[in-house]
Amino acid sequence: MVDAIGEPVSRTEFRNAMARVCAPVNVITTNGPAGRGGFTATAMCSVTDDPPSVLVCMNSRSAQCPLFIENGRFCVNVLSHDHKELAAHFAGATADMVERYLAANWIEMASGNYALADAIVALDCELSDARLVGTHHVFIGRVDAIRTRPDGNALLYFDRNYVHVPTQLGSFGG
Repeated sequence: MVDAIGEPVSRTEFRNAMARVCAPVNVITTNGPAGRGGFTATAMCSVTDDPPSVLVCMNSRSAQCPLFIENGRFCVNVLSHDHKELAAHFAGATADMVERYLAANWIEMASGNYALADAIVALDCELSDARLVGTHHVFIGRVDAIRTRPDGNALLYFDRNYVHVPTQLGSFGG
């Protein structure tokens, strides 16, 4: 049901609506002078292709925010459907960062960031802007390096559940 114009949208209404938007699941990592960190995020998208840039949102209450800002780098790791446990580890099921990283195989990028060895896509970024918007920090990163995997099905988040859509062979339509 659509609210009448002029009535404020509640936090609950907005969160319920956004739960109905399908999004890829990502583990965002950082490594640098402030240490190693990482979290699970669905709030990630491309910004522009000139220069290649992405946007990632992180809850400002996270103790890791200063770590990401001080390191000035992050890596977006797009997860495949077989990474559900890893997504849970980085979402907070495992508090210890060493344990989180031990749950997967990582490749050190030239920047020093860690990319998930079997991520569908890994985007190694230099932080170009960080802004506090409401309850979240919005990080914009210039993509400096990309690793891709030729196969795999993306892990998606929809209606507060992990889902995956198998790769379709052939064309869409009838």
